[in-house]
Amino acid sequence: MQKNYLIDMDGVLVKGKALIPGADKFIDRLNTTKTKYLVLTNNPLYTQRDLEHRLRMSGLNVSAENIFTSAIATARFLQSQRPNGTAFVIGDVGLTQALHEVGYVQTDTDPDYVVLGEVNTYNFEQVTRAIRLINDGALFIATNPDATGPLESGIVPATGAMAALIEKATGRAPFFVGKPNPLMMRSAMRYLGVHSENTVMVGDRMDTDVVAGVMSGLETILVLSGVSTIADVERYPYRPGKILDSVADIEVSAD
Repeated sequence: MQKNYLIDMDGVLVKGKALIPGADKFIDRLNTTKTKYLVLTNNPLYTQRDLEHRLRMSGLNVSAENIFTSAIATARFLQSQRPNGTAFVIGDVGLTQALHEVGYVQTDTDPDYVVLGEVNTYNFEQVTRAIRLINDGALFIATNPDATGPLESGIVPATGAMAALIEKATGRAPFFVGKPNPLMMRSAMRYLGVHSENTVMVGDRMDTDVVAGVMSGLETILVLSGVSTIADVERYPYRPGKILDSVADIEVSAD
């Protein structure tokens, strides 16, 4: 049976703007064999077309429709819960566009939800407004639990860190949509039109990618080109199905 692939981006296909050796050939094999796949990222900053361009600049032939972000998963979740609702949003264009496309109105007046994503510069007035709205009854959603994100200059605070600040101020924990929540995996598989029994999760982190795959009933491949190491694997009560040096070692079959 031909496999389908959900593939993490950072640490698996690229590091920053740099291509991980062999990732271009892996993507070419997927395209040539017409294998169904998604580049699956917790990063909610960018639109699918933005990420398509960024990956092409790194040498990867990935089309926009083969990219799925935590922002898209968040928008689809909200639309399924409360169609055509309202939200106060802290986030960049990747999140605001995804919400717009499912019919959500973005407002700071009595919204149904406060939706927290990532921005390059957090605005204290926006954070204060979010805290007050949550205290007034708005439901708290966050795109992903990652506490930090990587830049070429070093790590920066990410959605999970800001969510912790808001939770501390409100006493209300957010519902995180992105990995390792199986919700994002199921949303991605519905988007791709595939099932768990013949889908593989490929990632570089035991604590997000592999555990998300395990909880979703997928085959899992840990690649050692990013965060987790062989020694890290022994610290967890679950294991990946395979451990490979990089995606260059993944065999793709058309059968």
